[in-house]
Amino acid sequence: MREIDNFYLRQKEPEKSCLLALRALIVQSNRNVTEGWRYGMPFFFYQDNRFCYLWVHKKTHQPYLGIVDGKKIQHPDLVTEKRSRMKVLYVDPAKDIPVKKINAILQTAISLCAG
Repeated sequence: MREIDNFYLRQKEPEKSCLLALRALIVQSNRNVTEGWRYGMPFFFYQDNRFCYLWVHKKTHQPYLGIVDGKKIQHPDLVTEKRSRMKVLYVDPAKDIPVKKINAILQTAISLCAG
């Protein structure tokens, strides 16, 4: 089994289901999006450019979507925290996933990669 698949399988519910739903949203966001394993986490690429990743906050166990060039995106729900380049969107696994919001952020991130 691939390491990326093990990552999702190791997660506890409801984080596991949330991450799998986010994975599907990202992969379906554009036909040029591919998935890979980089830096010990699931990364997503648009035409071979890293554009986002998924992770779980170590203390709160809250899943989040990280946007590689997030500093270039102005969105009220994207947070920088101590990151210089990336911004993240925390997703509450106990609530409905904000699909429209995530799709809008993904499209903006893809447009940055497309140049």
